[in-house]
Amino acid sequence: MFDITVVGDILIEALAKIILALLVWIIGRIIVNWLLKLLENMKAFKRQEETLRKFLLSAAKIVLYVILVVSIIGILGVPMASIIAVLASAGLAIGMAMQGSLSNFAGGIMLLIFKPFKVGDYISAAGGEGTVKEINLFYTVLNTIDNKAVSIPNGSLMNANVTNMSSEELRRVDLTFGCAKGEDVAKVQQVMLDVMAADKLVLKDPAPFARLSGGSNEAMEFTTRAWCKSADYWTVYFDLTQAITEALGRAGVHAPALRVVADK
Repeated sequence: MFDITVVGDILIEALAKIILALLVWIIGRIIVNWLLKLLENMKAFKRQEETLRKFLLSAAKIVLYVILVVSIIGILGVPMASIIAVLASAGLAIGMAMQGSLSNFAGGIMLLIFKPFKVGDYISAAGGEGTVKEINLFYTVLNTIDNKAVSIPNGSLMNANVTNMSSEELRRVDLTFGCAKGEDVAKVQQVMLDVMAADKLVLKDPAPFARLSGGSNEAMEFTTRAWCKSADYWTVYFDLTQAITEALGRAGVHAPALRVVADK
């Protein structure tokens, strides 16, 4: 016979578990955030480089939330043996379905071990280019020059050629300029050298370089090379491009003649 008292007791017990689970979830989130803040403010943690700090924070956050969720499932009355069995089965299925994600996770670990770049470096890799903003468990986030966020899978980065433009203290700015055939080579060369010597961001050692490097029937081509600090690269690049172009104009150096193709 249907006993409403038993049903009522079951509903009350279930409701109590749900309320307790919600309280644990709310309090647990507060504790997780507190623990993450505590970890972030530890002196030993602060001494680590930014790349490793962000990676460890991501890993710690995931582990803490997994513990919280498992605790809530236990409060709801699901047997731990069943949870372990389900997690094992789900882990196998998820592992097979998320081979790419696991590859990205492994790639993140390898990036931290071998350190081809760190947060703040300007890199070019796997079809992306920009300043490294974050290296998390699965993706590396780059900020492009025009302030776009590009997320690149860590697995792709570990299997790609990575060019790190910030790893060295100095960089060389290579520029090419053209002028009309028949111009005084020594004069053009000296104009370029004078401009580079006047730029305060261009280093004196190694010395700036300017030489005739090629040409055609209508033009001569000159290559300039100037060394600067890595942080000054783009400033020097654009400053020299404009300054040398203007200086050649003031010196009366003519631009290459345009080839005119007659209609047949």
